[in-house]
Amino acid sequence: MRTWKKITIIAGVVILLLAIVGFTVHQSRKNVVTVQTGKAQRLDLASVVSASGEIKPKTYVNIGANAFGKITKLYVKEGDRVRKGQLLAQLENVQSAADVNATQASLDVAGTDAVAADAGMRTAMADLNRAKSDAERTKLDWDRAQGLYQEALIARSEYDNRKNAWEAAQAGLAQAQARLAQMKAQKDSADRRISQSRANLTRVSDVLRKTTYAAPFDGMITNLPVREGETVVIGIQNSPGSTLMSIADMSVITAEVKVDETDIVNVKLGQPAEVTIDAIPKKNFKGVVTEIGNNAIVRSTGLATSQQTSASQEAKDFKVVVTLQEPPENLRPGLSATAKITTAVRNNVLTIPIQALTVRVQAELQPENDRKGSVEAAAPQNEAAKAKDREKEEIQGVFVIRNRKAEFMPVDTGITGTTDIEVLKGLKDGDEIVTGSYKVLRTMRPGAGVKVDNTVPKKEEAEGS
Repeated sequence: MRTWKKITIIAGVVILLLAIVGFTVHQSRKNVVTVQTGKAQRLDLASVVSASGEIKPKTYVNIGANAFGKITKLYVKEGDRVRKGQLLAQLENVQSAADVNATQASLDVAGTDAVAADAGMRTAMADLNRAKSDAERTKLDWDRAQGLYQEALIARSEYDNRKNAWEAAQAGLAQAQARLAQMKAQKDSADRRISQSRANLTRVSDVLRKTTYAAPFDGMITNLPVREGETVVIGIQNSPGSTLMSIADMSVITAEVKVDETDIVNVKLGQPAEVTIDAIPKKNFKGVVTEIGNNAIVRSTGLATSQQTSASQEAKDFKVVVTLQEPPENLRPGLSATAKITTAVRNNVLTIPIQALTVRVQAELQPENDRKGSVEAAAPQNEAAKAKDREKEEIQGVFVIRNRKAEFMPVDTGITGTTDIEVLKGLKDGDEIVTGSYKVLRTMRPGAGVKVDNTVPKKEEAEGS
């Protein structure tokens, strides 16, 4: 055989081998997916619930108008610090002061009448005692006269005189008793007039006191919507003309935030929190949860569900109050704030990045032949339905890299941190897991070949830059 023929045959064999190798490599790479990976590792983990709200003093009060009238004097201005009992405002009080004086005079008159009635009652009582004595004396004379007259020792005229004297004494006694009863009635009437006058004095004095407003506790004037000369009226809370001012006790400051209904079950009294205030950037304030609302608040309306007549499927929040431990002195009510509440802490626990966690249905985790066989083998209709339900069951897990393939591993999880989540069961320390990309994690099938590429992707320059 000639040399050139041998060379041709050898070259053909080489080309055929290269084609076979290339085809094999192409087929092997056809189902390979490029992924980013991370490690299951032990970390200290903290679960945090974040919620927004505003700064509020723990104790504050809106001082409303208790009487109708014109403001004659304001003794404070917004931002002033006041002490308990300090005079804040004065309304006109000419009529109410006159009513107090008139009622006080009526009370004095009633008191004088009561004194006179008491003196008259004593006089009537003395007259009654004298009438009783006269009646007893004339009764003895009359009894004695009856015996003497029967023995003919006194004349008929003397007998008649003593009888008449006894009857007159009896009439005088009855008159004294009636006069005493009259004086008692006058005394009772005078006492009742005193009670009536005192009640009226209490009423008009209360009206007079309501024209003067004093601080109920130590605090700061945080709102003063009125001015001297304006007329205030008794009305509903926060209506124009009915609120004079607001006082807040700034010694205890809280952040009142709204926690989503899905997170409120993890929030407990006494849990620590960090509060950030928009007006004071780059500074965190320590706090503690001191109050948790029991009634849901509809996010779109701000109304409690108990105030609604119909059920609502809208998003809901719960009020949570975080008391600041060392609030600065320059805080003002209404400042926007964000509270990060630490609901759980775990030390040295096995964790994975949150984005590595994915969900697959049971049917995707079974080989194709097994899936068909499991449905066909279930002869009864109800068993087939149960098998289909099991195939639709969702399983939480991660993809673990083993022998250049991604194997789906179901996991049990615990608390969730900012970027990592606790793994209770299903992984061990050091396992390499798929963390991205999101598109790959969503579409990857168990057993797929993978190629690891953990290089940081370059940001694409904006077009036209």
